[in-house]
Amino acid sequence: MRFNAKDLALLAKRPSCCFDKEGKLKICRVVGDEKLIEPRERWCRLKGNLLFLMKNKSSEASEVVILERCWVVEFKSKTDVSIILKFQSGEPDLYIEAASKPDCEAWAVALGEANSEGLRNKIQQLRRLIMEIKEERASEEAHQFLPSSQVDSLGEPQFTSIQRIANEPKLEFSLACKGLVAATRDRKLNTFIQVSVVHPAEHILTRYSSTEIVEGTRDPLFLTGVTFPPEYPIYEETKIKLTVYDVKDKSQDTVRTSVLPDHKEPRADVGRSFLGCATFRVGDLVKSKEQQLTLTLRTSDGGKTVGTIEVNLVKMGEFEDGEMDHITTDAQDQKCALVRECTAPEGLSGKDNLPSLNAVLKNPICKLYRFPTSDNKWMRIREQMAETTLSFHVPKELINLHIKEDMRRNQELKDLGELAPHWDNMRKSVIAHCDQMLSMYQDTLAELGKHTGSSFKSSCSKGEKTLEFIPINLHLQRMHVHSPRLKDALYDVITVGAPAAHFQGFKNGGLRKLLSKFEAERRNTGYQCIYYSPENTAKAKEVLSNINHLQPLISSHADLLLNSASQHSPDSLKNSLKMLSEKTELFVHAFKDQLVRSALLALYTARPGCVLKKPAVPRSSAEESDDLKHQDHSSQIKRQDSIPHHSEYDEEEWDRVWANVGKSLNCVIAMVDRLLEKDNSSKTKEGESDPSAADCKVLHAGGDWYEQLYPLVITLKDCMGEVVTRAKQSMAFVLLQELACGLPQCLMLTLRRDIVFSQALAGLVCGFIIKLHTSLHDQGFLQQLHTVGLLVQYEGLLSTYSEEAGMLEDMAVGISDLQKVMFKVIEAKSEDFLPIITGRREHYVIEVQLPAKMFELLPQEIKEGKLLRMYPVLFNVGINEQQTLAERFGDTTLQENINQENLELLKEYYNLFTEKMPPDCLPHFQEQNDLKGLLENLHQNIQAKRRKNVEIMWLAATICRKLNGVRFTCCKSAKDRTSMSVTLEQCSILRDEHQLHKDFFIRALDCMRSRQTQGALNESDDPETGCLTDNKPTSRHFYPVALLLVSSHLLVVWLILSLALLLAKYQ
Repeated sequence: MRFNAKDLALLAKRPSCCFDKEGKLKICRVVGDEKLIEPRERWCRLKGNLLFLMKNKSSEASEVVILERCWVVEFKSKTDVSIILKFQSGEPDLYIEAASKPDCEAWAVALGEANSEGLRNKIQQLRRLIMEIKEERASEEAHQFLPSSQVDSLGEPQFTSIQRIANEPKLEFSLACKGLVAATRDRKLNTFIQVSVVHPAEHILTRYSSTEIVEGTRDPLFLTGVTFPPEYPIYEETKIKLTVYDVKDKSQDTVRTSVLPDHKEPRADVGRSFLGCATFRVGDLVKSKEQQLTLTLRTSDGGKTVGTIEVNLVKMGEFEDGEMDHITTDAQDQKCALVRECTAPEGLSGKDNLPSLNAVLKNPICKLYRFPTSDNKWMRIREQMAETTLSFHVPKELINLHIKEDMRRNQELKDLGELAPHWDNMRKSVIAHCDQMLSMYQDTLAELGKHTGSSFKSSCSKGEKTLEFIPINLHLQRMHVHSPRLKDALYDVITVGAPAAHFQGFKNGGLRKLLSKFEAERRNTGYQCIYYSPENTAKAKEVLSNINHLQPLISSHADLLLNSASQHSPDSLKNSLKMLSEKTELFVHAFKDQLVRSALLALYTARPGCVLKKPAVPRSSAEESDDLKHQDHSSQIKRQDSIPHHSEYDEEEWDRVWANVGKSLNCVIAMVDRLLEKDNSSKTKEGESDPSAADCKVLHAGGDWYEQLYPLVITLKDCMGEVVTRAKQSMAFVLLQELACGLPQCLMLTLRRDIVFSQALAGLVCGFIIKLHTSLHDQGFLQQLHTVGLLVQYEGLLSTYSEEAGMLEDMAVGISDLQKVMFKVIEAKSEDFLPIITGRREHYVIEVQLPAKMFELLPQEIKEGKLLRMYPVLFNVGINEQQTLAERFGDTTLQENINQENLELLKEYYNLFTEKMPPDCLPHFQEQNDLKGLLENLHQNIQAKRRKNVEIMWLAATICRKLNGVRFTCCKSAKDRTSMSVTLEQCSILRDEHQLHKDFFIRALDCMRSRQTQGALNESDDPETGCLTDNKPTSRHFYPVALLLVSSHLLVVWLILSLALLLAKYQ
């Protein structure tokens, strides 16, 4: 064999990273058992099948040994650190002596793999694999030449499906290895298995998942299994490849195999080495008698055996009985209990995979654990996470309502009629600004309509304008616990980023501060507009809403009354009159307010050419309303002579117009009573008579009824129309003052509030629907729902420092606004089960649709359409390094005030609950802790004002669960802090409520936080990187993120150094 000496010399001088292995060895030639010379120290470098021998690391190569047709003889003595390299050509053997036994074993493995014979074995193994693939393809090609009729009869695809239960995973198996061979004899292996799938139709190797890393054993019991979801295309002909790796440095190796191309093996320099691999057909596992396969692990050349791997088929429905002692010894050095992973659960609604819940949730991810209890039994925990389609559905519905409401408001402002120049210019300015905001809402809705891909907004998109109404990382996090002795339990937490207007920023604070500042400025607007308090403004909006709702109802009931009269139907006439009376009374009651009277006076002064006998600006706030009652008639308003049709303003005219509606209704009622009385008396007097004559009288009487009622009904409608016209104009004038006093800040604050409320409402709707589905068979909860309402507890983890303080202010207002939301459960009339949103700002009704079978399970009160109240509460405790700065050098008053205010709301709900509900409606573990004691403990912890008092979080969450509430956990992006909080809460529940073995608490926590068990994920699939893709998201809590806590001493040093640098810079 010829070599170029110059090329070899250049190769020998390349950097260390270019070589497979290098180091100091003692080298000499050996003939028989005699050494020709004493071993000399040489710097050895191995590249491929070339071994370079150099006097030192910087010198040139003195000799090159070609590793061809040779083998390594390793001495078995524990003290011997030498090996012999023998050549078939008859050359003298090469004696190699290392500095230590591990180094000697490592060189022996490296030289053995570098041998050209080993390379040939690898090539032969690859050739065998290629031949197998060719044979399978040949059978497919032969299939293509079959007549089309035969092909159609065979069907597509021509593979054997796996029999399974509906909604259950197609295939699940667990893994374990035995007798693994390490590269060095004394090394403790840290191993994991990478699972790849060879699809029979494509013959492409696809990375699917991987197990966790098991440390320090050559017989690892892998605690992560493999699950293929129901929709995954796996058949009996599918092949699965299992590859075992040894992780040298666990800190450098997480799941890097998931981001490598499928055709490349990981390099040795990434912190792991390849041990062996094995392949099996799915059909062999499914059809095996014991449902278990024992496979031989071989090196890549297919020659050397490095251990065995056991594959055990797992059936999700079977619960494991028996003690845990037989597994404890195997898993003694391992860090978590049994885990199996899948990408779709058996059904997020329990045993029944309900279509109504599937319409709300999508892309579920499931993991299954097995943990020991304190009495040495096994409990099984199913952990599930799912996205929700409501992340986009609710905001789009809400924006659509905003657009309709704003268009209606703009039209009402235009319908105010002729105004004085000052007020008319103000109206034009307001309408122009409102049109701009309306256009922005319409553009946002159009952009959301174009959105495709993921059904959740990732954290990197929180600053995007087109997605500002969408909640961040809204997911359902569920833990289903199967205990051997306790009842099964379900624990749900909705995880979402804090509702906040990230695009608008927090330079000037959040909504809490901005609204307070705006209200103070509005009080000092001076003569330009009339100040109305927020309460009066809200009342004006309510009056307008009632008008728009009740007027068409009254008109329709009046028409039904006339229709009943024309048909001469006494029963129908009575029912129509009853409905008309009820709606008209509500209509009249809506105007029993001083605000309408004062607003009419204010509007009258705004008409052109209108003057006061005593010039004054009309006051209409709640504080000034009493003054208007006692004003002398001499201060009333009258028109100039140029407006001949207007006389002096009569303040009592509104009362007369308003009262006319009631009088007209009384006339209708009296007429109906008279008609019914006459009808009854005529029937009793006539007795038996000629049937034909009786029919003629009935027809004549029917005509009389209609003719007598018609003018009265028309009068009622006219009176109502006069009231509606005046009330609409007066309330629109009130809204004009609100908008004019704060342009454009008022509209910008409305926009910000809409954004925050949209994000909060999407999470609330998701939480309500999930809670309703999981508690349909809990009669106590359903009674509580319509009697008291639903408690919704938000756990905030935001700091009170810098921008997060503004986020907390936004979040507090958004959650408080949820009190104005009511829910209503209706029967679905189609296959579309998405919720329907109706109403206006400050009063929304969410109609949740259920299939007929589920709807029948509800109490009669809910089925009749009773509105269900929500009681949202927020408790916040900052836990990150920014909170350390806030507590030492900033202000935590915001957090303290929020916690104190919401504690009062929680107490109010508890008092209402204890008054209206029997004690047996509480969950089964109520006996363990007294709710009253928990509330008192929570009160004491809030009053204590301790730094980072996470006890507040735990107490609030416990109270919420005991009161059948819905749990939310929020931080800035629902990632790091949220994941740590949720996993800690889940493990604490297992310990306190389900007897988790105390020695396994940390192991269970590590297991739930481990990212290693997520499977084959790309970087773009991770919500932590925050990219919107079409792929399924990974669970945010499946990997550990350390909560940064800054040491006080280091913090002081850092501040001193920073101050010194600043002084030096400006000097």
